[in-house]
Amino acid sequence: MKAVVYQGPHAIEVKQVPDAKIEKATDVLVKITTSNICGSDLHMYEGRTDFAAGNIFGHENLGVVIEIGNAVDRVKIGDRVCLPFNIGCGFCENCERGLTGYCLTANPGFAGAAYGFAGMGPYSGGQAELLRVPYADFNCLVLPPDAEEKENDYVMLSDIFPTGYHATELAGVQVGDSVVVYGAGPVGLMAAYSAIIKGASKVMVVDMHKDRLALAEKIGAIPIDDSDGSCVEQVLALTGGLGADRGCECVGYQCCDHKRHEIPNLTMNNLVKTVRATGGIGVVGVFIPQDPGAQDKLAQQGQIAFDMGQFWIKGQHIGTGQANVKAYNRKLCNLIAAGKAKPSFLISHELPLDKAVEAYENFDARNDGWTKVVLKPGK
Repeated sequence: MKAVVYQGPHAIEVKQVPDAKIEKATDVLVKITTSNICGSDLHMYEGRTDFAAGNIFGHENLGVVIEIGNAVDRVKIGDRVCLPFNIGCGFCENCERGLTGYCLTANPGFAGAAYGFAGMGPYSGGQAELLRVPYADFNCLVLPPDAEEKENDYVMLSDIFPTGYHATELAGVQVGDSVVVYGAGPVGLMAAYSAIIKGASKVMVVDMHKDRLALAEKIGAIPIDDSDGSCVEQVLALTGGLGADRGCECVGYQCCDHKRHEIPNLTMNNLVKTVRATGGIGVVGVFIPQDPGAQDKLAQQGQIAFDMGQFWIKGQHIGTGQANVKAYNRKLCNLIAAGKAKPSFLISHELPLDKAVEAYENFDARNDGWTKVVLKPGK
């Protein structure tokens, strides 16, 4: 099969590799029809993780089931399915509690597993023609009859729509709240979109990329252009000096200031400044335990200089971590099926798998207009 294979920092290749296959009776084999490039893929692409050369990228996957293991009961050949990026067993203590992003079975010795992701187990990614899906009866979201027609919407259920929604849950967004979102990348836009769906009274999105801010404005959010470093002042001005009720961090450890200098603690401390006293903060931007490639010595050890004093004195609270996709994907799927949500609005490029090298180069460079790329194996 063809697959997008990591070769080293800033180097991938679309090449022939051995076909994915069923390895356990609880597996299914999926013919991938759409696989997205995620901002998290860029951390690995840039060599900022321990992702090994020879591994296959891709954790935002959708396709058609073409083979099932002997122990698979619910999922059928021909089902069109969307796969949560995090792999859960369905029966460990965390999965039983709905914390499927922290499965204790799928990646022994570590809480959490995923497709094609650094440190998340031995599972190949889905930027390929075929994907093995473990614990398939639990992990496959079987899609409604309109799945092919709305495929670019439904594929967002694999990661970024639930992750954006998760940011609002961690922050505690409720009807009528004002919300500030740091980052207008795909996840930040999904957080803003989710806050709007939840009935937020005001949603502000902070970024420096005008094309992405334009998308934020298109869905009804207020764009905050931080090109001059004034985002804190702008948010406070829009909230009567008090700050937003809730804040979402959707950038992560590679956040930069308006001069494009990487400052790992910038968005976290800006959230403390721009969320009101007793407000909530949800952090879904990726922060990792070690970042040897960072210039900041603290960041090399996975640490940041956090404004703990201000955070404490303001009585704020923070929720963090990867989204437990299965906690949200079925209900978000219902919104898409009912025409109440259309997350495909953020797609800028739909390309065949063979164009993955070009796609990664442009998406990594944050070139104008490259907001979200979906790859179509077989086209």
